Amino acid sequence: MGKPLMIQEDDDRRIERLKRRLGIGTKIDVVRAGMTLLEQDALRRERLEQWKRAAARVASGSARVNAEFRAHSRLKRS
Repeated sequence: MGKPLMIQEDDDRRIERLKRRLGIGTKIDVVRAGMTLLEQDALRRERLEQWKRAAARVASGSARVNAEFRAHSRLKRS
């Protein structure tokens, strides 16, 4: 059995507008679509944080390796 959800009048109007604009059949489908987008955004933010932490962990080693390669480079910098 579903759980009752109290929606404010302004929110109800927004849902109705989105329902018409997007051609979505029911109000709950509009809410579900919104939750899906929020979940995707949350996952994207979590991945970005993971990438930042991983990049920070390897930054010093990466800089050291790059310096080693530069010492033996055939391209001379002026």
